[in-house]
Amino acid sequence: MVGRALVAGVDSSTQSAKVELRELDSGLLVDRTSAPHTHSLWEPPVSEQDPATWWEALSACFAQLTDADRANVVAVSVAGQQHGLVLVGEDGEALRPAKLWNDTTSAPQARDLVARHGREQWARRCGSVPLASFTIAKLAWVLKHEPELADRIAQVMLPHDWLTWRLTGAHVTDRGDASGTGWFDPAANEVAPDLLGLAVGDPNGWLPRLPRVLESDQAAGPITPKAAAALGLGDSVLVGPGTGDNMGAALGLGLKSGDTVISLGTSGTAYSVSTTPTSDPTGAVAGFADAAGGYLPLVCTLNATRVTDTVSHWLGVDAVELAALALAAPENATAPVLVPYFDGERTPDLPDATGVLAALRNDTTREELALAAHDGVLCGLFEGLDALRSAGVESSGRLHLIGGGARSVAYRVRAAVLHSEPIMVPDDDETVALGAAVQAAAVASGRHPTDVAADWPLGLGTLVEPPPGIDGREVRARYAEQQRRAFPSSSE
Repeated sequence: MVGRALVAGVDSSTQSAKVELRELDSGLLVDRTSAPHTHSLWEPPVSEQDPATWWEALSACFAQLTDADRANVVAVSVAGQQHGLVLVGEDGEALRPAKLWNDTTSAPQARDLVARHGREQWARRCGSVPLASFTIAKLAWVLKHEPELADRIAQVMLPHDWLTWRLTGAHVTDRGDASGTGWFDPAANEVAPDLLGLAVGDPNGWLPRLPRVLESDQAAGPITPKAAAALGLGDSVLVGPGTGDNMGAALGLGLKSGDTVISLGTSGTAYSVSTTPTSDPTGAVAGFADAAGGYLPLVCTLNATRVTDTVSHWLGVDAVELAALALAAPENATAPVLVPYFDGERTPDLPDATGVLAALRNDTTREELALAAHDGVLCGLFEGLDALRSAGVESSGRLHLIGGGARSVAYRVRAAVLHSEPIMVPDDDETVALGAAVQAAAVASGRHPTDVAADWPLGLGTLVEPPPGIDGREVRARYAEQQRRAFPSSSE
């Protein structure tokens, strides 16, 4: 290798792969590439992808880097979409398309798992009450509907595990992503066989099929010669443990205890970092682990930027024009309210729900519809922040707005309005890939990820102030009222 040592952080999301190339020592950005995922069905209740598309996109990302930069890469790590289920046979091939986080066909299995073990027990044992999104419910669905696959399953993986396996040949995961499966106890830091058994029967034959759980500073191993050749990398590259996308973003933001995040992607999340585990029997808060040895209490909604994409299509405008329409709308106590459960909903647990547009009038304007779309998405996520506080999560720090939606000026301004305080929008909007790069630097340098994060220029951004004279509490109250009217069972 000649020149500066570089690390590569990968964000393998629902829609695309992104790679950030950064200097090992300074964390300075060198290059950034992306490539779309194809061969996908993203329309809940069925949402599936061929795992091969993840590798194709990852290869396309590395192909866009210069030969010189690829030659200087010393480590890689992958942060991927959470919860998805990848089933691999003895021949190393996926047995079926991966069921993704937003596939809601497994809602009956989730309800059955909760009924059989009880909300309190689930929350106490794995920090979360399983929903349709959780991997354990998806595995139960496959065993019920495709039982012929059961004996052919050699390895059970999450999406990031599959990419790490393609890179190293090691069947491993990390505690952050494992905490979203439903069979991992983040407080005890171990797999819970009795929980796994609720989905598969006798767990003993299934435990060897699960990935080994790595610590946050533990390498998965060296890259294989085959993977190195495919990506144009050297054969001495180390591969980090990887993690889930939200855990990667938290690491990339350099969050401190009490800081909170609203992430606007295909899905929406609200979360904070914590030094203590969370147990919420209501199921609103998922008590995940993070990628640095702590915890990441999190609330997830299924409906985020796809809602505004859809409303843009209805109105015949693009996302920038929709944002301009929203910001041109007057504040109006009788304006329409959108409860945006277009794909069902995860929080509250309403997998069969549809969206509701309320308070329409003959004089309702395009501007008001655009505003209702942005506010509907955000109000659901601010209810998520309320749920974190109700679960005892410290949230007195700064609120960060991240994800693709954070590029929208309307989402930025309306988030500040609803928060009634300034919000931070990071300068680097690829926080998931950045967190994965921190992991890669940790395994390359033999340091803990938090030590690397402390030395890198993380958490820098723009403060967005709320406009004067707008009461965000009134906007949220109107949304909450329409939500209760449309879905009274969600507030019981």
